[in-house]
Amino acid sequence: MSIYTKTGDSGDTSLFDGTRVSKTHPRVVAYGDVDEVQACLGVVRAAGLPPDLDEICLALQRDLFALGARLADPSHKIARRVEKIVIDDATIARLEGWIDRLDTEIAPLRHFILSDGTPAGAALHFARTVCRRAERSVLSLGSDAVEPIVMVYLNRLSDLLFTMARAANHRAGITETPW
Repeated sequence: MSIYTKTGDSGDTSLFDGTRVSKTHPRVVAYGDVDEVQACLGVVRAAGLPPDLDEICLALQRDLFALGARLADPSHKIARRVEKIVIDDATIARLEGWIDRLDTEIAPLRHFILSDGTPAGAALHFARTVCRRAERSVLSLGSDAVEPIVMVYLNRLSDLLFTMARAANHRAGITETPW
């Protein structure tokens, strides 16, 4: 199978239900932004992380592929039959559990901090900002366009990425830079 299909040469693409839309369609922008968060986590992993944080990033990359698939499936044709793309309350609880566990390692925030630190810590801060953009893109689709759990996931994910950045920097002995 060839990597190039030439079907998008005129600036459109297909959603999972076969609908052809512009590559600038808000739904395509939204799942593109989610894919960018996933790629940012690849950069984070390449920068080097402790094994537990690397495992979290890998799980998040898989979640984000699932989330992108849901966004590319406006008719929900695959969402019900492909377990691999399930994002549910247990997924949210997993994110919250990671936040709570990592939060015990770091000092309480008393001021705003700049996005810096180790290469992995700074990349996690960057991934958080891309996640916030993805959240805005998904939100712009309208409340009926996606399941509410998608918004909850992205909101919680940005909190987790912030906490992970702080934990990665703390573990490396890097002092946070106050604003």
